[in-house]
Amino acid sequence: MQSFMYTPQPARVIFGAGALNQLAQEIDTLGCKKALVLSTPEQRDSAERVAGLLGPRAAAVFDRAVMHVPIETAREARELARKLGADCAVAMGGGSTTGLGKAIALDSGLPIVAIPTTYAGSEMTPIYGITEAGLKKTGRDLRVLPRTVIYDPELTLSLPASLSVTSGINAIAHAAEGLYAVDRNPIMDMMAEEGIAAMGRALPCIVKDKADAVARSDALYGAWLCGTVLGHVGMALHHKLCHTLGGTFNLPHADTHTIVLPHALAYNSSHTPQAMERIRRALNGQHAPQAVYDLARDNGAPVALKSLGVSEKDMDKACEIALQNQYPNPRPLERRALRQLLQNAWEGVRP
Repeated sequence: MQSFMYTPQPARVIFGAGALNQLAQEIDTLGCKKALVLSTPEQRDSAERVAGLLGPRAAAVFDRAVMHVPIETAREARELARKLGADCAVAMGGGSTTGLGKAIALDSGLPIVAIPTTYAGSEMTPIYGITEAGLKKTGRDLRVLPRTVIYDPELTLSLPASLSVTSGINAIAHAAEGLYAVDRNPIMDMMAEEGIAAMGRALPCIVKDKADAVARSDALYGAWLCGTVLGHVGMALHHKLCHTLGGTFNLPHADTHTIVLPHALAYNSSHTPQAMERIRRALNGQHAPQAVYDLARDNGAPVALKSLGVSEKDMDKACEIALQNQYPNPRPLERRALRQLLQNAWEGVRP
């Protein structure tokens, strides 16, 4: 067995249908008195429901969360929390809302309770990302790791099937790259394969019936496992490319991950045969990159970057940025091969 180092992170997880009803008790357990409730504009109603559950513990609802956490929005939320005397934040929603909570915690140290309604997985990580002047900067800091995560599958029943698929494949990306991370370990390997398998089972069932409670629970379980992998080991080329494309061209986060992942896996496949075998096995496919591509295509997800409105010429700029400040990757980054990867992703060809 390989030598490894594993440091578990101090996050508390509450999982199950109806788990949202334990929120007020969790705020009390943290020793907090007043929570700023965060959401996107679209999830304002859900945030108001959370505020209602909290009663006098709710300071206000801030519904300005958006993709990639613009620094201006983060500053506005931090100032509101300070002004209201909030001593914690509740992030209700997907990765954008969790990211905003993390931005507040990074500056103020306020504890965060995350209530995921998508499969982003960022709630299980100490990773933050903030976009400033068109560039997304990421980092790791335990201050941003949510203290409690409440996984309630009932909250995901209204997530459209199309968004469920892209959000789920976004989660798979975390686990897939964890399998060939420079600091990978056998504990994360087990979680990664189990997380990919759970998500691979769930997504086709959700497409058939988005109210399938068993599939929703399976997908949220998979998201938890995949997010845990993301939080414990480093990521590689795929995440570098998605941060580049998302932050520079303001592309939708989950769609970008869904499109790029099969091609990033194909780029690395010859250097990571054991990881590819685990992914293939988890998805019950013949070839890992193709199994991921087919999962997206067969369930109605986008498979081409051009469908997101980015131009072919933009791939040149993305390639140049991706070559800067490189993430550790099992295969060295070669300019020509990387540009071809982006071309394939732009066109949407099957690996």
